[in-house]
Amino acid sequence: VIYLAGGCFWGMEQLMQSIPGVIDAESGYANGTCEADADYKTVCKGETGFRETVRVEYDPEQVSLDALLLAYFYVIDPTVQNRQGNDRGSQYQTGVYYTNESAKETVERIAEIERGRSEKFFVEIGPLKNYYPAEEYHQNYLEKNPDGYCHIPRPAMELFLPVPRRLSRLKATSEETSSRHHHHHCNQKRHEQQERPARRHRQHQ
Repeated sequence: VIYLAGGCFWGMEQLMQSIPGVIDAESGYANGTCEADADYKTVCKGETGFRETVRVEYDPEQVSLDALLLAYFYVIDPTVQNRQGNDRGSQYQTGVYYTNESAKETVERIAEIERGRSEKFFVEIGPLKNYYPAEEYHQNYLEKNPDGYCHIPRPAMELFLPVPRRLSRLKATSEETSSRHHHHHCNQKRHEQQERPARRHRQHQ
């Protein structure tokens, strides 16, 4: 299990759920004051220290922690503090929190690589102190609300879909485009057929 704070937890939860080998992804609040403060309204006041965090349970035989962290760093901006995308506040601070020595070694190794990519690096790297699941309406939010807000761009999100699902989405998009083209072509053809008799009529005159 690894705990990832990457801005609004709706998008990070969906991203992690889309990766093969992830067993479960749950939105919650990590490394804050206490359980009594672990509710959305209190956390949004910015005084609890809690980060919107996704608890990721995965099967290491199907996906490595390295792969999950690389996906995480691909979609976040590590150069900003207390914000991601349009979201601002201490609850949106990025962070990777581990629970054992093995994960610690992996997290610190990947973080060191990412630190070298830019002058600024504000991602918190450290042990998990506490974690509390978020309210039920936050769980699987983008699945229940497909048009809901997400700070992670859709192309970046779909990059981590398993190939069959990615291909099915591409096929659906292609069919939709083809349908629109066919509709336009039929309308154009109908318009040409309506014009032809008039042209012949003018020739006989």
